[in-house]
Amino acid sequence: MVFSSIIFLFLFLPLVLGVYFLLPGIRASNLFLMVASFLFYAWGEKAFSLPMVLSITVNYFFGIGVERYRGEKSEKRLLILAVFFNLGLLAFFKYTNFVVDNFNIVLTYFKWQLITIPKIHLPAGISFFTFHSLSYVIDIYRNTSLAQKNFEKLALYISFFPQLIAGPIIRYHDVEGQLSKRPVTSDDLIEGIQRFILGLGKKVLIANTLAEPIDKIFAIPSENLTPGLAWLGVVGYTLQIYFDFSGYSDMAIGLARMFGFHFLENFNYPYISQSIRDFWRRWHISLSNWLRDYLYIPLGGNRCSPLRNYFNLLVVFFLCGLWHGASWNFVVWGLFHGTFLILERLPMMRWLDSAWSPIRHVYAVLAIMIGWVFFRTTDLNSASAFLKAMVGQAQGNGVNYNVLMYLNLEVALVILVGICASAPIFPQILKLQSSTVLTQSSRWMSRMLAFLFLVVGGAYFSFIFVASAARIASGTHNPFIYFRF
Repeated sequence: MVFSSIIFLFLFLPLVLGVYFLLPGIRASNLFLMVASFLFYAWGEKAFSLPMVLSITVNYFFGIGVERYRGEKSEKRLLILAVFFNLGLLAFFKYTNFVVDNFNIVLTYFKWQLITIPKIHLPAGISFFTFHSLSYVIDIYRNTSLAQKNFEKLALYISFFPQLIAGPIIRYHDVEGQLSKRPVTSDDLIEGIQRFILGLGKKVLIANTLAEPIDKIFAIPSENLTPGLAWLGVVGYTLQIYFDFSGYSDMAIGLARMFGFHFLENFNYPYISQSIRDFWRRWHISLSNWLRDYLYIPLGGNRCSPLRNYFNLLVVFFLCGLWHGASWNFVVWGLFHGTFLILERLPMMRWLDSAWSPIRHVYAVLAIMIGWVFFRTTDLNSASAFLKAMVGQAQGNGVNYNVLMYLNLEVALVILVGICASAPIFPQILKLQSSTVLTQSSRWMSRMLAFLFLVVGGAYFSFIFVASAARIASGTHNPFIYFRF
């Protein structure tokens, strides 16, 4: 089940919210949300929900064991077992076919018999709930959290449906208290609904509108690409992936808020970045922080020699790329970003810190867009062809495939809106409106302006919801990019 579906919007969510607010006490509320989350996941995964159930159950006992044997040798052994179990579960479902396929390339070279195994299904969100489980056990080992003795609370933390499929990655210590007490105020409910609608609009009205033409452009044979097509594809995908993923994060944060959970932000306008370092402080913040705290810092971070620091960065972003998908394209994408993070630390790149702001911004956006080519294409040959087309080395004649076949008025308008919405323009307008109301000397005038802003805001969110629901009902292309991770 996905958030941008009729059955979720008009059946699952209203039913879950209605029952939730009728339940007495936190225990009944947690149990109900846990069951609802399992149903939400099982709706699409069915029998493949078992890996998540196994992960929750095993990590429940690992957490208790690590705390019980605190200060003893068994504590570290249990942590190691927990890490191997979680990474092993992820590796089996996500990387087995990838490893076998690459090993078969070697076997083909030596003309040896190939290994044949059935295609292993990738359970939705396994990368996310694995990182949730890992951080839970590691935090207990670090003594920053206590083991959760109540199974329902731990199960809810890992399986909570807003963040289950595509994040954000929530640390256990950030919601530990909320699992035991979380009053839902009217402000929580209103702000949660608004945040959800905003994310729905970003996903359905922007990302989905761009998805179909962008998918078609990236499916064009490399010999038919033109520079215009390549740039339209890259610009469109740059906007699509941001509004798809940040839209999902907005919906997840909004949904959690409706139930009293306060999640940290996951995006902070990454396309206004002026360096790749700045980009990773703004893009998928929960993943960046997770990799920093559980991988980069344990490796030594920057508290070591420069060469070791560069090595740490490459390891982190190699694994970051591999976490996103079992493909060499994702590995190259990760190493591409890791390389830029190293370059920005070198003396030769110090000019960047004092360069004119628009120059820094153009540099960052171009680097990000080039990286997205590796992220979106299916293999390295396709990525190479796309990059060549972007710099004018295209083979297409513009007859069989041309820009006007994909760039209609709707797509052009959505690209323009997407570019504007990628910057914090709307929040600045809201801030200006709020300050205008507060600075009015007349109480009557302040009330009138506040009422006007309320009406305009209500109309704005109503329009987004109705327009999004209409697009969903019409059966438009509705992919979720991050579901495959």
